Amino acid sequence: MSATLTPSRAGAGAPYPRRWAAAAVMMVAALMDLLDVTIVNVAIPSIGRDLGASESALQWIVSAYLLGFAATLIVAGHLGDRYGRKALFLAGTAGFGLASLACGAARSPGQLVAARAAQGVMAALLMPQVLGSFRTLFQGKERGAVFGMYGAVAGFASAVGLLLGGVLTDADLFGWGWRSVFLVNVPVAVATFVAGLVLVPATRERSAGRPDVLGSLVLAGALVAIVLPLVQGHANGWPVWGWVCLAAGAVALAGLGVVEGRRRSATVVPLLPARAFRLPAFSVGVLVQLLFSVGMQGFFLVFAIWLQAGEGYTPLQAGVVTVAFSVGGFLTAPVADGLAVRYGRLVLGAGALLMAGGFAWVWSAVDGSGVAHTGAWPLVPGLLVAGAGLGFLVVPLVNVVLSAVPAELAGGAAGIFSTAQQFGGAVGAAVVGTVFFDGAGPGAGGFSEGLATAMPWVVAAFLACAALCAALPRRTIV
Repeated sequence: MSATLTPSRAGAGAPYPRRWAAAAVMMVAALMDLLDVTIVNVAIPSIGRDLGASESALQWIVSAYLLGFAATLIVAGHLGDRYGRKALFLAGTAGFGLASLACGAARSPGQLVAARAAQGVMAALLMPQVLGSFRTLFQGKERGAVFGMYGAVAGFASAVGLLLGGVLTDADLFGWGWRSVFLVNVPVAVATFVAGLVLVPATRERSAGRPDVLGSLVLAGALVAIVLPLVQGHANGWPVWGWVCLAAGAVALAGLGVVEGRRRSATVVPLLPARAFRLPAFSVGVLVQLLFSVGMQGFFLVFAIWLQAGEGYTPLQAGVVTVAFSVGGFLTAPVADGLAVRYGRLVLGAGALLMAGGFAWVWSAVDGSGVAHTGAWPLVPGLLVAGAGLGFLVVPLVNVVLSAVPAELAGGAAGIFSTAQQFGGAVGAAVVGTVFFDGAGPGAGGFSEGLATAMPWVVAAFLACAALCAALPRRTIV
């Protein structure tokens, strides 16, 4: 029989004795999602060949997951706070395993895209419960330690995901090929579900208000309406309906913000904390997070396709090349927070400039003529520099920005940050992918020309991040 904890009991009485075992279980579940964000990118070319997927379908395989996550994340966090985190954590874990099984069994691009969207929804269901449970189960230095461990796991997953995707695809376990990147989640989900039943306590917030379910549906519809024409527009000749859909999504998102800002209900938790958006540091920080994700997801989608379909790299070789990016991040991440406390926005701005410079190096190393093969070594310095920039920009971003947000808004603000990250990734896959396929298509210059056409968009995203960092707080408030 599992324990039931509330914030008051957790803070006033003896701590839950198996809290570290529970934390380990929840981190393993979170690792499935954190890996799935990147592990699929290296397998995309193999998926496209095996399923006969169109260019837009390849973009949707990435975007559907991120959209499902972005549309569900905020309301899932509020549901867990109000009704109990353990039930939603277990449901999300089981659902993620089933959705992964559906991905691995997909026989058409449409089936895979639908299963990927379900994966994203289930990941969004379980992820907020992990962080919310940590806040309840741990206090003082232990809370800092467990969040530090979570950050390390997240960094490890980002670094290893691309390499693991190549290893699993090339290994062709049981003849599964690319399907292994999804099916590997199934036994992990089963083991985590069983362990979670026994070890994870039921926690919730006594003062949590009622989630805004209607608002969450509007948010989901608005996000899909924005990304849909960006992915499908090129293939359909940019029809009028696409522009109407894009405008409707933007209007719905803005309208939701206005309604949320005027809400005066004490019982309904707003999806978009208007008070936080009135703070320049927060609104600018969300935009930085969104643009960062546009550049990151857009780059790694087209880079993986270019390496394999254009340059003849195997999935494993493509994964190994990206290790240079991970190494750069590992070098700077441990010192980024400390430097940000002293120098604030200057560290983040420097990180964005390093990412822009690193990806510009990769751009310059690509032979756009498509005649010569681009070796791995000319790409490594650029990837290393870009990875170093990642550590300086992303690791301290949340702390720098949320330090300017009142404590009572921190939870909602953090949810918006995560949503911006996922939505930005979906937009990046759509926009950068569309530019890439347009440049690589029939009558164009091939995959190298496609990458050379897409890279200015990637570099521009990080230059915009650097410019916006000038509006962030000069120092982190501690």
